Amino acid sequence: MTESVINYFKKITNLSSEESKILSETMELKTFEKGSFLIKEGQYENESFLVMKGLVRQYKNVDGNEVTTNFFTEEQWIINFETVEGKSISKYNLLCVEDTTVVIGDEEKAVKLFQQFPKFERVSRQIMETVFKEQQEQMVSHLTDKPENRYLKLLAARPDIFQRVAQYDIASYIGVKPESLSRIRKKLAQKD
Repeated sequence: MTESVINYFKKITNLSSEESKILSETMELKTFEKGSFLIKEGQYENESFLVMKGLVRQYKNVDGNEVTTNFFTEEQWIINFETVEGKSISKYNLLCVEDTTVVIGDEEKAVKLFQQFPKFERVSRQIMETVFKEQQEQMVSHLTDKPENRYLKLLAARPDIFQRVAQYDIASYIGVKPESLSRIRKKLAQKD
């Protein structure tokens, strides 16, 4: 799995053998079983996660209901921008829908790595910009798109999600009840 992480970073930037070695030595890989939480709402958090294998569902409890706000799969970062400057209390639950292996990012370790290898600070900034852009696009979609359009966007961008998570989680993510999702799917099937 370490090699997969190194290959992930090599897609972003060229790595010397020394840089690859230090990444291998400093990264913390951890596997969580299906049904485990990376973090629960209300817990302190100061870590980020890079999903290497598996699927994590992000959700929030709202009036006794679980509202799915995101799905994270292979080579996606889970970053809470409120924790970049230190610990904060999580507003979300991060639940492993499958057995999941993540790289755990720790700000203190990152600062030391950046001092030794400034290139990694630039890489970190690139990653954070990408994650921020994705979160902004998702937020705008949830504010402006109709549920049918959110469904179609999810289907186009991440078709694997539909085989990996429960339909009621997809319904929650696009902002409808499961029966409304069934109607959307039926309507789209009739168009084809």
